Amino acid sequence: MALKVVEYRGEKFKISYDILNPSLEKSILFLHGWGSNKELMKQAFGSMAQEYRHIYIDLPGFGKSENPTILATHDYAAIVSAFMEMLESRAYGVIGHSFGGKVATLLQPERLILLSSAGILIPKPLKVRAKIALFKILKPFGGDELRKFFISADAAGMPQNMYETFKRVVDEDFSGTFASCNSAALICWGAEDRATPLEAGRKIAEIMPRAKLEIFEGDHYFFLKQRDEVAKRVEVFLETV
Repeated sequence: MALKVVEYRGEKFKISYDILNPSLEKSILFLHGWGSNKELMKQAFGSMAQEYRHIYIDLPGFGKSENPTILATHDYAAIVSAFMEMLESRAYGVIGHSFGGKVATLLQPERLILLSSAGILIPKPLKVRAKIALFKILKPFGGDELRKFFISADAAGMPQNMYETFKRVVDEDFSGTFASCNSAALICWGAEDRATPLEAGRKIAEIMPRAKLEIFEGDHYFFLKQRDEVAKRVEVFLETV
């Protein structure tokens, strides 16, 4: 593990990262999802595409990387871009899972691989909408004390700044960003995904100009159980002219 300090908007962000095959020139950048870290991505992809340099980072506020403030997804993309400049590297391919898929899309690499990306807003179930409405009614009477009873699993245990960041990024509509992305894109999805339903993947593939959708068995983390098959499709995609 190594650390670099990125300065962004007057704040300092300590970014934890690992590089595999450091002597190679052509790079692939791996971006994990919300609540995860670089180790998950290394577990899934560390043994594939050995002709590329692999760059794995903990996004600010996750793993061993620090986040001292409140961010939106475009801030994460700017910090990652600044980090890559410090490495004097430009990623040929970027692989992003869930929240990391939104960050990856903003980077607009030559080859973009999205794994069950966030960014398409799907109407929340009635039960969830009712819970949100109840919290808004009760909030003036309990403030932050009530938060622990209503908070989602994705936001549980977060420091306040990361909770505020989560609230910003979770409802971002990236439809326009996907539609304007000119990267060649491979969109991989788990057929049984409940966190980001397959209909979101179909929507991205429909609106992104140069995208291909591949569907695999499994849930939001299908790429762990289907590691070999996903890696094979990604390797072919990276080498496609």
